[in-house]
Amino acid sequence: MQQFTDKLGLVLENVLQHFQVIFFKGFAFLPDMAMHFGSFIVTDDFTRVTGQSDITDGIGIVFHNIFQDHVDNKTNMRKPNGPVEPPYVRIFPYTISQTLHFKKDTHVSHVSISISAGYLRNFLKEEAEHFDYLFDRANNFWIEELMTDDILRTVNEIVKKDEPDAMKSFYYKMKAMELLFYLFESLKKRENAAGIKLNGKEIKAIYQVRDKIVSSLSQPSTIAELKKIAGMNELKLRKIFTQVFGMGIYDYYQNLRMKEAARLLREEDLSVSEAGYQMGFENLGHFTKVFEKHIGKKPKKYVLSFKITGL
Repeated sequence: MQQFTDKLGLVLENVLQHFQVIFFKGFAFLPDMAMHFGSFIVTDDFTRVTGQSDITDGIGIVFHNIFQDHVDNKTNMRKPNGPVEPPYVRIFPYTISQTLHFKKDTHVSHVSISISAGYLRNFLKEEAEHFDYLFDRANNFWIEELMTDDILRTVNEIVKKDEPDAMKSFYYKMKAMELLFYLFESLKKRENAAGIKLNGKEIKAIYQVRDKIVSSLSQPSTIAELKKIAGMNELKLRKIFTQVFGMGIYDYYQNLRMKEAARLLREEDLSVSEAGYQMGFENLGHFTKVFEKHIGKKPKKYVLSFKITGL
């Protein structure tokens, strides 16, 4: 792991000591791209500020906590007792440092791709014009994208499938490009993706707003509350939120709300009415309509399909 990060010019001083590594793999396709993926258990609370990469005009893409692995009971690996952070895909330039907070006994997994902006633009060719905001050196963008089934499937193929016996590096490079294809296919659906140049303070503020939304899925936060948290007017708040998360505040809230309802149906074995009431719905017909809009199936059909497939 240290050898891999040294190749990329990344500094991990006093970082690895905070993790128990379940597994890690890294592939450097320098000078244009690198990919690494792994699973870790956080051994104590700490904060890390990310650094630069030696990849020119580097863009970081992190698929965070979207695969599950199992700790081998025959090893001395400790099992995490705390919660798993919700999954996300995050895209950012290395010119913006990230402040990451880790809590003891949480489980962290990721697939990370570092890629040169010029190399990526060359691959996108005529499609690159849809993503000009990624290639403007003066534009400090910050994007979080929702999961798609294709992204989830490809990530799990990268992480869980056995390595090929030959041409291993070539295989993982092609899988990385496949993953980027599905991500950019999803990003292209965004409307008005280009927008305000963001600074660290604004990014921090918009995530505080997101955290407030997540903390109360059964009851939406008011715009007045969110404006106060963000320290900005409503127009700017809505514009930055949509720019980062790809949808408006209320749509984002409803999307997370329905994902939690789906989890309750899938993992807690709640009835449709129980899941709807727990998410704050008094009208089950309305709950069914909103659920279908965001999940793609009515709640009862979702439960049935889950039981049939065993997913």
